[in-house]
Amino acid sequence: MVHAVLTIDDVSSANTPAIVDYLTEKGITAVMFAVGKNVEKFYDNAIYALQKGMIIGNHSYSHPNFSEITVEEGIEEIEHNERVLDKLYKDAGVERKYRPFRFPYGNKGDKNKPALQKYLRDNGFSKLKDTQIPFAFWKEFGLDREIDTLWTFDFCEYLIRPQFKFTKESVFKRMDDMHPESLNPLFEEGGSHILLIHAHDETEEYVPGYFKLFIDHLLEKGVVVDKPEFI
Repeated sequence: MVHAVLTIDDVSSANTPAIVDYLTEKGITAVMFAVGKNVEKFYDNAIYALQKGMIIGNHSYSHPNFSEITVEEGIEEIEHNERVLDKLYKDAGVERKYRPFRFPYGNKGDKNKPALQKYLRDNGFSKLKDTQIPFAFWKEFGLDREIDTLWTFDFCEYLIRPQFKFTKESVFKRMDDMHPESLNPLFEEGGSHILLIHAHDETEEYVPGYFKLFIDHLLEKGVVVDKPEFI
């Protein structure tokens, strides 16, 4: 059996309610990492996600590459989005129990990484439970000790664009690959993953219902999507 926690980046979007309705139908609670300016653009859709039981975390305000900005600028990106999310939870009438954070592009700031990790730790950000992850690289790279939320498998569906020649078939191939060049197979028996998919309206334009297609395939393969826990 394979277990997984589902995370979704770059909410909110026009397609967020459809994603939320699908997840609700399947009994899946996802951690949605929100970009502040996207929340402001699709505010009601973010409220809808909260009121349907999704967890919304911080993905910075404007989605910069944290290795290209200062520590102070990075902290302001995080705190600006914290103000957006605090108001969002209040307006939704939902208690904000958890404060997970994910760096844009998974870029933790290079030389600024220690200072940013200290900031996240000192300011009460929540760590997604990862003690169930069995893959050696997770501890070898110290990911088990870091506060932010990385991932073990990326669907890469955001690459479905004509210029990349990446298609829905490319995503299925990636999912089914039992001998990937890096990291661990998605469907390897005994695996436990933190999954990454995105809420992108551009992907919806190229592959209508992409979210349902890929998550249905995941479920058909017997993957159990667990409710997120925090430590």
